[in-house]
Amino acid sequence: VQLQASGGGLVQAGGSLRLSCAASRSGFSFNAVAWYRQAPGKQRELVAAITSGGSMNYADSVKGRFTISRDNAKNTVYLQMNSLKPEDTAVYYCNAQGRYYLDDDTPVVGNFWGQGTEVTVSS
Repeated sequence: VQLQASGGGLVQAGGSLRLSCAASRSGFSFNAVAWYRQAPGKQRELVAAITSGGSMNYADSVKGRFTISRDNAKNTVYLQMNSLKPEDTAVYYCNAQGRYYLDDDTPVVGNFWGQGTEVTVSS
């Protein structure tokens, strides 16, 4: 199973983007989910996280501008990014603790990563 992140692109400072993260396999169940980002030459950092119960936390640098949410019916997690700044430029990755079942109903539980979606904010 892979997580498929989408929604990145080029946007001007002050603009908005919404990132989505969905599993490549139907029946995948998300538990805790997080968005990370990695800017060129920097370490990957946590941006936002949401638990299975809906509790959220954010990096100080994005508080009040970014919102993480989940649609359990669609098995999709979102990151709404408003008031974007050039320093938000990075590749954004979704990460999830989740579970799915093999064809023989064997459960597979693990930690999964998406391939990343690039966000570029111009000044």
